[in-house]
Amino acid sequence: MWGFTGRPTVTASPAASTIAELLAAHDAASPALGAPAREPLSFAALRALIEQTTAALNGFGLGRGDPVAIVLPNGPEMAAAFLSVASAATAAPLNPGYRTDEFSFYLSDLEARAVVVQRGEESPVRAAAAAEGVPLIELTPLSDGPAGGFALESDLRGAPTAPGASEPDDTALVLHTSGTTSRPKIVPLRQRNVCASARHIRDTLSLTPDDRCMNIMPLFHIHGLIAGVLASLGAGGCTWCSPGFNAMQVFAWLREARPSWYTAVPTMHQLILTRAERNAEILAETELRLIRSSSSSLPPTVMAELESTFGAPVIESYGMTEAAHQMTSNPMPPLARKPGSVGLPAGPEIAIMDADGAIQALGARGEVVIRGPNVTDGYRNNPEANAEAYTRGWFRTGDQGELDAKGYLTITGRLKEIINRGGEKISPREVDEALLQHPAVGQAVTFAMPHERLGEEVAAAVVLRDGAEAEERELRRFVGERLADFKTPRRIVILDEIPKGATGKVQRIGLAEKLGLD
Repeated sequence: MWGFTGRPTVTASPAASTIAELLAAHDAASPALGAPAREPLSFAALRALIEQTTAALNGFGLGRGDPVAIVLPNGPEMAAAFLSVASAATAAPLNPGYRTDEFSFYLSDLEARAVVVQRGEESPVRAAAAAEGVPLIELTPLSDGPAGGFALESDLRGAPTAPGASEPDDTALVLHTSGTTSRPKIVPLRQRNVCASARHIRDTLSLTPDDRCMNIMPLFHIHGLIAGVLASLGAGGCTWCSPGFNAMQVFAWLREARPSWYTAVPTMHQLILTRAERNAEILAETELRLIRSSSSSLPPTVMAELESTFGAPVIESYGMTEAAHQMTSNPMPPLARKPGSVGLPAGPEIAIMDADGAIQALGARGEVVIRGPNVTDGYRNNPEANAEAYTRGWFRTGDQGELDAKGYLTITGRLKEIINRGGEKISPREVDEALLQHPAVGQAVTFAMPHERLGEEVAAAVVLRDGAEAEERELRRFVGERLADFKTPRRIVILDEIPKGATGKVQRIGLAEKLGLD
């Protein structure tokens, strides 16, 4: 498995610029979507479902460009609904865990024309939709048939302004930015953007129709939607959809699904590793071609442990919503994977820009900027944000990083997360990596806490490995032996669990307040 070096043989046209085109040429009988204890849905059945959904939405008066929110539990129906709604209208997946007020905000901000909900599922979105005057579309899973099949019903009737199948410049998907420091921004992604990103991931990972992805990512998140679903299907492979991440179930799913790869965020990988030893029998029969990691920095120690545990290369990539997910990626063997690096450009062009907008030479540190076919044309209804985000056609990611002589990108932190300790600039990730070298530390996140004189001081939160013991003073001394004194955390909080956002990402900004260190 380590020696795989071939490029993919795919039947989809590399010029496919809509989701329907991306799925069109694959073997009709091949499995497209799978799920626990379900027969797979074939490509032929998936294409038929997309056509049926287009007709149904058009009958409800909804068509191309109309935002349709989707609030469904993780699983094959959510994957199929995303593909189907995005092929006829504009899909707007929302986190099912939101409260009523949050749903009200997002439905209003999106100007949603309707919201898809699962029949029989109680959700706060129902009350929010009623308050906002947004009609419901009830989705009924066809649970006695192949994975992902569903039917739609609604009282809506009308004639859409733009009926029929989506075209390359139509908006396939809208998502909000995380909004940790300001009002969330709406990111519209055109058909051509999401298809370009799917192709980039397919090519990076050498995906073929023989591959099967076990998706454990949330399907309201760009990572799960594009890498977990669209890239896999775009290569003619199958996506096996879990009902949502559960570390206790992952090894049973590996046995049932028999995937060739999975993709996840680092916190998920870390939790999977905690269950590996007690699942040695399943591990011995698991044959992964690769493991992919994205959406936040993967500590090199975790990468090494994953590769040792699963006997497969770990491919770390770098993505964000505004790029329809993937921007760079470490390559497949035999090319070099560089622990701590997010790899080579893997789709868009990548450069480093200084504060004045000048492109920097290799080795210089500055803001990572991108441009390419997968990058959004701009935030919706937000000229101020667009003026800040774009410089001469380059999109400014807000990440600080540097490109080495061979073009590998290292991210040194979010510009807004860099800790400014009395003028000394500290990358939280550097401190994370030092903490993770301690044998008792399983997870670590470094962040800024307020300081009366210095403005900001370094703090960290850690989760210890099962059965391990360590005290704050010991951990501070350990880091102090590896990093300069000004980088050593003045506080280290030992927790059972580090607070995370809805997608499993740690949000450094605001963590001091959450932990009472403000």
